[in-house]
Amino acid sequence: MATALRISEAASLGLHAGALLAASPRCCLTAAGMAAELGVSHAHLSKVLQRMKRAGLVHSDRGPKGGFRLALLPEEIRLLDVYRAVEGGVAPSNCLLPRPVCNGESCILGNVLRTVNRELHTRLEHTTLDDLAGVFQRYA
Repeated sequence: MATALRISEAASLGLHAGALLAASPRCCLTAAGMAAELGVSHAHLSKVLQRMKRAGLVHSDRGPKGGFRLALLPEEIRLLDVYRAVEGGVAPSNCLLPRPVCNGESCILGNVLRTVNRELHTRLEHTTLDDLAGVFQRYA
């Protein structure tokens, strides 16, 4: 069954990787290890982590004890920062179709899309990686 809220796989990987890294602030995690834990593609996660690195959210260390770690404290990184690093931003949408076809005064879903987009943006803006660190307790 499909979910009503669609967040790209890349954004989802970034948010989950951020939570994993927040749960293990004293060590580096490898992309392969995180991919295995999340049950996702190592190649796709690596690309997402590189976007996060370019945005200054994570550092990477090479070598046998290398991996990824947060570049800032978990309480300084908002989910919106991660989302923007991966997706480039949150585009508000008031229509299910790529080009609005309704008359602009009403929608087949009423104000649901506008409300959901606003609530999602608020959630991403006001939630930090520190708030999610407990999701992966076994890494602490």
